[in-house]
Amino acid sequence: MQPWMSDVPAAIVRVKAELRKSVLDVEARFRTLTAQLEREVNAVVREGRNGGAVPELHYSDLAAGQVPGPVADKIRRRGCVVVRGVFPASRIASWNDQIGEYVERNHYAERQKSRVGLDRYFATLAATSPQIYSLYWSKPQVSARQSDELARVRAALNRVWRQPSTEAPAFDAARECTYADRLRRRQPGDRTLGLSPHADGGSVERWCDPGYQRVYGEVLFGDPTRYDPFDATHRVSIDQIPSPAVCSVFRTFQGWTALSQQGPGDGTLQLIPIANLMGWIVLRALQPDVAGDDLCGAKAGNALAFDARWHGPAAEALVSIPRVQPGDTVWWHNDIIHAVEAEHRGKSSSNVIYIGAAPWCPKNAAFLPRQAQCFLQGRSCPDFAAEDYEVDFEGRATEDDLTPLGRRQMGLDPR
Repeated sequence: MQPWMSDVPAAIVRVKAELRKSVLDVEARFRTLTAQLEREVNAVVREGRNGGAVPELHYSDLAAGQVPGPVADKIRRRGCVVVRGVFPASRIASWNDQIGEYVERNHYAERQKSRVGLDRYFATLAATSPQIYSLYWSKPQVSARQSDELARVRAALNRVWRQPSTEAPAFDAARECTYADRLRRRQPGDRTLGLSPHADGGSVERWCDPGYQRVYGEVLFGDPTRYDPFDATHRVSIDQIPSPAVCSVFRTFQGWTALSQQGPGDGTLQLIPIANLMGWIVLRALQPDVAGDDLCGAKAGNALAFDARWHGPAAEALVSIPRVQPGDTVWWHNDIIHAVEAEHRGKSSSNVIYIGAAPWCPKNAAFLPRQAQCFLQGRSCPDFAAEDYEVDFEGRATEDDLTPLGRRQMGLDPR
């Protein structure tokens, strides 16, 4: 843990004062990025009227192991993508049914009531029945993570990032590390799971952490219009305040795999598809109308909130993802502001397996032994609250269910 993390309020005051002195023409930089943001917001609105701002491609487009050039360029601009047809509908239907049976057979809903409050990230949600399931090791989840299909998709998306050099890459695009995340099974009519716009991957760290200051180096100390959110050079060397809301690994993309049809109005994902928005947000907090002890409401140990008071110019660009089918996958950059619709107004469950892309790098490799022990014992992924539902669950995945690829991704076998 970095020394500044022992007294975060003092660190905020100190770092803000230092940045306000060292960042040249901070107000002019902000005006430049505000003009750029206005153009991007207008473009998102225009694209939304003409087929949608979220890029799309089909799994078959990745046969060569690369995202086609024009689509890759749009992903770098929009920070997100829908990859369609990754899994056949029959396999997805089987996985969805198996998960439902796993939940019912092991009486998850009843057990969950006794652990209310352990998962502080969702502690404010007064659900009468669970919508986010703190389950990590069902056989369908493990099968999906170690699938050849997702290995191909994630490798192709990893290659959208720009590496510092071919001789010393920041991460191995072709080699994935397992990162176990949860399930969403949202019922029609649910109003408990809405999440306001936010970004994961750090809050106050984006200003206070030296690694993040290097990530946003062009914004702060260079040419802010040259900031590249897909430059991998410094992304693997950031540090975050330990918290159940913090991801310990570097992810090129957050993501999920659809187990059911869902789209606008079905209580699903919303995005502000502007990849370089975070540079503007970083400068916003340094403007003279923001108090010296405030980072536009950013709170340590939480997701970075998108606050209309401070970030209003970007709000018009918040869009729901396009309708997806079972077997489609959705991916978004860690800097992307995203939300969950407040109400599920659809007619069927909105179900997903959360699976992102975490390529091999020293940071991710260091996480694997802790996670592997949790897998072997049926405990929760170490990044999440220690609810440990699956320790005695009947039918959870075991080491025997891992393929050779799955063992490598879990760190149980050397490459």
